[in-house]
Amino acid sequence: MNKISESRQKKTALITGAASGIGYQLTQIFARHSYNLVLVDKNEQKLTEILDEFPQKFGIFVKIFAQDLSIPTSPEEIFTELQQASIKIDVLINNAGFGTYGEFNETDLTTELKMLQVNIVSLTHLTKLFLKDMVEQNYGKILNVASCAAFQPGPLRAVYFATEAYVLSFSEAIANELEGTGVSVTVLCPGLTTSEFQQTSAMEDSKIPNVNRMMDMQTLARIGYRGLMKNKTVIVPGMKNKILTESVRFTPRNLVTKVVRSIHELKKNR
Repeated sequence: MNKISESRQKKTALITGAASGIGYQLTQIFARHSYNLVLVDKNEQKLTEILDEFPQKFGIFVKIFAQDLSIPTSPEEIFTELQQASIKIDVLINNAGFGTYGEFNETDLTTELKMLQVNIVSLTHLTKLFLKDMVEQNYGKILNVASCAAFQPGPLRAVYFATEAYVLSFSEAIANELEGTGVSVTVLCPGLTTSEFQQTSAMEDSKIPNVNRMMDMQTLARIGYRGLMKNKTVIVPGMKNKILTESVRFTPRNLVTKVVRSIHELKKNR
């Protein structure tokens, strides 16, 4: 069997937000486990670098989509092109997402609408498109990357926290619906990680702890991959994060909201 034929026999993982952060770490993990890759990201240069390196390094097939998932037509365009190329997706990783910071009456509406499109609508759209084939073939895995923010309201990051709550609720619900189909749904809810997320969310000056106290992205990606392969529904990495998310259930909501706000408030000028 030649290399092209061998590559076509391997399972294929589609990963959004694949060019950096957790997405890139997951891309490396799936490549090391001999998955063919379909990678989606706005960063065409980084995707091209992966395309140039990974096929030879790992003996896999790589297809890239330099797509912005804040554009509503992007999921359908990706799906249609893969259908035309007869590329079936066995594992879907909905990792792309971003946040904003600030009081809701002052934040930028255009940015927030794009965030809703990426974090909620495109994630839902991609899941809907690829799920039918997974169910028909009695095999598939879906990993939705959310956050510990999913478990409580988030003053100063109100829309972002709400998007993560949607991802958690949506993932748990369809995981239940899909029991017995051969398709599993997992939601990864990390705490703070050493990624570019704080900078892209304009949170550099908040009271969030420094990077030395954060989980690194490589560790988080490994935890997510192992949980996905074990068909876990909800993954909260780190004992401290587990304790915090459980404690929210037994704490008055108004107190939780005040605590979250105090954590995210800007440092006072010195």
